[in-house]
Amino acid sequence: MPMVYAGHVSSVVWLHPYWAQQIREGEHSMTVGRDSSTTTIRVTSTDNYFLSDGLYVCEEQLDNPKHFSLSVIRVDPVRAGHGSLTEQRTEKDTEECSVKRARAERRKSGESSSSQPPSANTDSLQPAEGSTAEDGADGDGAGGGGVDDEGSTSYIVKRISSFVSETEPYILDVDLDFFSCKNPFKELYTQEEYAILQELYSFRGPRLDADEEELGECVDHRIRQLEDLEAAFADLLDDDGEETVTRWATNPGMDSLPQLVSSLKARNSCPDYEMVHQAGLTCDTVELPHHISSDEEIGRLLSAVQLFLKVLPKPTLVTLSRSSLDEYCPVEQVDSIQRRVLAMLEGLYGALDVHKDYDNSSTETGEQLPQGS
Repeated sequence: MPMVYAGHVSSVVWLHPYWAQQIREGEHSMTVGRDSSTTTIRVTSTDNYFLSDGLYVCEEQLDNPKHFSLSVIRVDPVRAGHGSLTEQRTEKDTEECSVKRARAERRKSGESSSSQPPSANTDSLQPAEGSTAEDGADGDGAGGGGVDDEGSTSYIVKRISSFVSETEPYILDVDLDFFSCKNPFKELYTQEEYAILQELYSFRGPRLDADEEELGECVDHRIRQLEDLEAAFADLLDDDGEETVTRWATNPGMDSLPQLVSSLKARNSCPDYEMVHQAGLTCDTVELPHHISSDEEIGRLLSAVQLFLKVLPKPTLVTLSRSSLDEYCPVEQVDSIQRRVLAMLEGLYGALDVHKDYDNSSTETGEQLPQGS
């Protein structure tokens, strides 16, 4: 959101696997600005994703408002048995990619016929290796089988094409937990403790036809709830004795706090209550995604991503995030996924100029991949 407010970004397309459902599928149009009463950045979206974080305000409260469009699109893996386009690439496929890139460059320079529409390069939608024409009308091997099936390559390209053009720069931001994702808090806490956190941090959204007043009351209540929980766990860091716990348990919605503290202390005499609060913040309407993919499924997702990237214009910049320090991408898989993603990108765009902004032993990865010439 800071990049939107600063004017660097006006639209984002979030491509997500089927197990990540944090934001409602479809188009979201909103305004981003600085809340005149708190000076913090807020949005006008009424989606529960933003309401549950207390980020909503009405547009009249925003200073320096910026329009922002968010498109949420599901990406389905290619169908099983189609193999990995990334790891079984043929010389012919590589050559075809080069030809199509050259064709796109000629279109930019006006060398090709002006009557040819920008979407005419759909000949690059080839079946996944090992597939046949009978596998689906769109021949992309992804998702269901129809041309416009949600999650299929054809569907994704059609949706993205309204945002991305040959002449407009865009950033391709790849997070490796797209391919395999873990909720690390499920390993830190028992099922009972996690259930109590979900109860403590639960969010009750407004009615679908809620007016401005109801939306404002909903957000105000949510902010007070989160502030009280943050204060409670900060207090417990200093003193988690019975008196402190009992006092906080009298607050509305906190009656299960003693049970949680008792369970935590039974396993660890000095619980990390700051971490407990961070875990609770992920327990609102939809919990964190948790889907550790097999190698085969990772390959199918890579193939799906490669299929639609082949059709889209070349990005201006590619950024890559490992998400391994927080363990959202499983540490035992992240290096392998990174190698396979880089191989896919090199196959699509040629030699990469890779800048590694991390240290293997201590910091998170933030790959920056300016396009090779």
